[in-house]
Amino acid sequence: METFFYLIPISLLLGLGGLMVFFWSYDDGQYEDLDGAAERILEDDDDDDYRIQS
Repeated sequence: METFFYLIPISLLLGLGGLMVFFWSYDDGQYEDLDGAAERILEDDDDDDYRIQS
């Protein structure tokens, strides 16, 4: 029972820390363009510059 007195504050601090990191990343713009990378991978942007011509 005594271990709960240690584990509960530690778990609350870890949860608060995780929440602070989430809000920091949200404020920093981490989640602004979620579909951009998924759509960029589908675009065909082949250039003729890199092809070896024989």
